[in-house]
Amino acid sequence: MKINIEFDTNLTENEITIRCASIDSEVQKIQETLSSIISSARRFICYQNETEYYLPIENILFFETADGGIRAHTKDQVFQTKMKLYELEETLPGYFMRVSKSTILNTEHIFSITRNLTASSVVEFNGTHKQVYVSRYYYKPLKFKLEEKRKDYEK
Repeated sequence: MKINIEFDTNLTENEITIRCASIDSEVQKIQETLSSIISSARRFICYQNETEYYLPIENILFFETADGGIRAHTKDQVFQTKMKLYELEETLPGYFMRVSKSTILNTEHIFSITRNLTASSVVEFNGTHKQVYVSRYYYKPLKFKLEEKRKDYEK
């Protein structure tokens, strides 16, 4: 694989282009890593009543549907967001993952998973009492994603 860096003083914003013959796991990994780096500096707009908050996206533990809207949970607080769950799924960095029809979680904050063979499994997060349920359909993809992360940390 070749890596080229080109300077263009006329650019108003940095641009990254990936050229490939096909999209394989290596290219997907590069795209996910770049997306995570770029989005880690991003702030997410949330609301509590009439107040608008700008949260670092990595502070959000999970998003869930509740009371006809989407809630963003941090360790200590709950915020509202105006986005739909499917819109969040398309725009969030690669370390977020849908784990049920109504929940997207941040895999970086997972502390434990208690598996239940007949119903939803329970995910707990670091430093908080909050937890979410992972449907049986999403359990294996979640375990696979966590295994990939573990392998990356071991490298």
